[in-house]
Amino acid sequence: MSGHSKWATIKHKKGAADARRGKLFAKLIRQVEVAARQGGGDPDSNPTLRTMYQKARDASVPLDTIDRAVKRGTGELEGVSYEQITYEGYAPHGVAVLIEVLTDNRNRTGSEIRTAFSRGGGSMAEPGAVAWQFERKGSVLVDRAADEDDLTLAAIDAGADDIADDGAAWRITTPPGDLPSVRASLEEAGFAVESSDLIMAATNLVPLASAGDARAVLSLVDALEDNDDVQAVHANFDIPDDVFAELDAG
Repeated sequence: MSGHSKWATIKHKKGAADARRGKLFAKLIRQVEVAARQGGGDPDSNPTLRTMYQKARDASVPLDTIDRAVKRGTGELEGVSYEQITYEGYAPHGVAVLIEVLTDNRNRTGSEIRTAFSRGGGSMAEPGAVAWQFERKGSVLVDRAADEDDLTLAAIDAGADDIADDGAAWRITTPPGDLPSVRASLEEAGFAVESSDLIMAATNLVPLASAGDARAVLSLVDALEDNDDVQAVHANFDIPDDVFAELDAG
């Protein structure tokens, strides 16, 4: 199980998700807009838009807000032009970090990302230095109440790659292009899907040996995620169960 995923579960339990809901909405709307600009406004012919549209709906973004974002992306409404950038770097203890950004000001965002790394005890890396440690995957979260055996059979039949216990939910990993069809198959089979997304999955994980090590890495990840232009932060750390329990208790 990914330590990063477990930390997201902690934040959700402590109510941080609600406190940051407005910022989350803004990021999801930006993702929808960019997907529509790049591939058109029809979700049936634009798989990326279909994924981002569903991601926004999972987070309870209002339909009219999503529709306006699509129209800005297709040019029907005036909007801002965003640039997609991926930054790479290292957090403390050799943890690889990949940051996906949508920005209307490359210089501002680059400076802010560099500052976050510096203050968090990490360092920026050259393009390609970190990216090879990740691969694009689809991810579907299913309610933890689902029977593992039944879910595993349904996921395999749907074309999924893997199923893992993610703490508060089951995480189904899929080939990126199969994400919509796997989600649809699981829903048709009666499973309660909580969310789905495209992620960059780490191919190798770096275990964090102590709560202090974990806090140092998580502090940097949180600082990066708090940036308005940052859409996703991917990192290859793992928090062992004993360390995770100490963090959770604290």
